[in-house]
Amino acid sequence: MLKGIPNILSPELLKVLMEMGHGDEIVIADGNFPPLLEAIVQFFPLDTFVKQPVTLMAVVPGDNYSPDIWPVYESIIRKFNPRFNNFEMLNRFEFYDRAKKAYAIVTTGEMARYANIILKKGII
Repeated sequence: MLKGIPNILSPELLKVLMEMGHGDEIVIADGNFPPLLEAIVQFFPLDTFVKQPVTLMAVVPGDNYSPDIWPVYESIIRKFNPRFNNFEMLNRFEFYDRAKKAYAIVTTGEMARYANIILKKGII
């Protein structure tokens, strides 16, 4: 057992985060669990060499829904990355194509709509 590691981060997930290199991406999908995002971003440096190191799946045109999870994400990310500028938005199929190329995909049980998120790893 280690001290200070959130118990929501499994040993397998910690291993994946450590193995990832600069520019690798991790997808948190099938909804997200804000405590998991918070647990990850406190240890996970975002890529400062790209304009938008955090990507969301945009609302499908015609769906009059405003995702209430996005401001929560922004608050969590800014807590550990004060220079965070803004999210990159991809349409559904662009997001799926990008996710296929990710280093890892973590699925959670959260049911919030439009909660899929991609984080691009940076350097320390």
